[in-house]
Amino acid sequence: MNLFADIRAHVLTCLDQMVTAGQLPQGLSMTNVTVEPPRDAAHGDMATNAAMVLAKPAGQKPRDIAEALAEKLREDPRITEAQVAGPGFLNLRLAPEAWRDVLGAVLAQGTDFGRASLGAGQRVNVEYVSANPTGPLHVGHTRGAVFGDALASLLDFAGFDVTREYYINDGGAQVDVLARSVYLRYLEAHGQDVAFPDGTYPGDYLIAVGQQLKEKVGDAFVGKGEQFWLEEVRDFSTEAMMDLIRADLKALGVEMDVFYSEKSLYGTGRIEAAIDDLKEKGLIYEGVLEPPKGKKPEDWEPREQTLFKSTEHGDDVDRPVMKSDGSWTYFAPDIAYHYDKVSRGFDALIDVFGADHGGYVKRMKAAVSALSEGKVSLDIKLTQLVKLYKNGEPFKMSKRAGTFVTLRDVVDQVGPDVTRFVMLTRKNDAMLDFDFDKVMEQSRENPVFYVQYAHARVASVLRRAQEAGVAVDDATLAAADLTLIDHAAELGLIAKLAEWPRLVETAARSNEPHRVAFYLYELAGVFHALWNKGNELPDLRFVQDDPKVTQAKIALARATSVVIASGLGILGVTPAQEMR
Repeated sequence: MNLFADIRAHVLTCLDQMVTAGQLPQGLSMTNVTVEPPRDAAHGDMATNAAMVLAKPAGQKPRDIAEALAEKLREDPRITEAQVAGPGFLNLRLAPEAWRDVLGAVLAQGTDFGRASLGAGQRVNVEYVSANPTGPLHVGHTRGAVFGDALASLLDFAGFDVTREYYINDGGAQVDVLARSVYLRYLEAHGQDVAFPDGTYPGDYLIAVGQQLKEKVGDAFVGKGEQFWLEEVRDFSTEAMMDLIRADLKALGVEMDVFYSEKSLYGTGRIEAAIDDLKEKGLIYEGVLEPPKGKKPEDWEPREQTLFKSTEHGDDVDRPVMKSDGSWTYFAPDIAYHYDKVSRGFDALIDVFGADHGGYVKRMKAAVSALSEGKVSLDIKLTQLVKLYKNGEPFKMSKRAGTFVTLRDVVDQVGPDVTRFVMLTRKNDAMLDFDFDKVMEQSRENPVFYVQYAHARVASVLRRAQEAGVAVDDATLAAADLTLIDHAAELGLIAKLAEWPRLVETAARSNEPHRVAFYLYELAGVFHALWNKGNELPDLRFVQDDPKVTQAKIALARATSVVIASGLGILGVTPAQEMR
């Protein structure tokens, strides 16, 4: 049940009736007509912009349309008041029974309440993390992993067919550097003193990999030139790092459907096939690019290269796909990879990149637009940096990693649930401060605690009622006399629950899972406020002397915990049954 969608549908029905009656002209588009919570709750329960968006195409004054629409809406028993405000907004108030129906729907549907059909089964590929397989995941990867995983869950909840994918960057020079670094640890495992040149990976995490290589090949590579061992050590090291990365992701509660290897694109004709596809569309040519902005002419060496006409698909400049020496640019395998995604039949693609990849947005969008002839959309989400603090100071680098704070460092400090929730307390493209002390505080200022405390409070109420002999299973609560829920504060909590299905659709449309975290914090606030009112007004307490009243009030509490659990499920967070 989506009460906001139901009322919007009724608004559209009334507008159609006005068209039939000649009050509005034929052919009006109703697409932009909305029904949503008003900015100021004092104005009503819902507001519609119908008169404002239809006035100009209808050639009428907004207030005239609003007055006629209000008259029709008042005939609906669910709507007790329809008042025109300002230039033509229409504010609505709903009858208590309309809110109680929402409460019944939550209890009947459980955590499926709010599940949407928005996606209609469309196939969406969400690619996230995709870190170089050269070491453990760092805190920046953690944010991308949490964001991408929550987004995938949100889209699944909204009715999309979602594939979670990790692109293994194992085709570039960095894996050769990894192999050389592991080789040094391999020599070290044989008792040799080694030094790590600049550009290699000195982290302690490779000590075990070097030892494992020794156990596998013995001394076969000792003293040998890299032409004898580079390829085998590269494959061995990459797989070892991917095992580490998979374990890190599992610790965070992230599991991928697909791990796609960049290396599989080379020597298989896949890059060539993608470039040929663009060539057939007349989008590949030989040319010389203009010098980059900020370059002095004497520093610029014009070279003829194979270029992709990305400007024909929204990019700022055309992009090279092959260098003058005949080797592929970094962009070429990216094109081939997305060509493969398009070929797999996805309706939409989403890539989650770190903020340092902002320069790739336009070129990748252009590539997907060209490859799919505009039929497949690509949304690229950039995740900003995370600043870590502990004891009021920046959190130090990880000794194990050598140069950065790892995902495991964070999860080991605060656990996966706290890590995931906190990573979603800011929009993905905003900087995020992660203070290890604050995220463990038991206060309203800590959103993780605040939301979990609301769920735990409901669990404690259910236990108390059961101990008092009151049946509180969901079937019994769904059959409770909900007319006993009549206080404004109680109805206000139901109204907040009613926003959940609308929030799911809004967040899914914009690919913004942080909206779920924000909503849960607001819902917890409304619940805690009702709980605190019960300290002043005994009639608002959830457990009463009359079992029937208790069941009705606990139905409200249980419905709140159901929606919280549903939202936390999307975020990948386990609801708390009690607070320690």
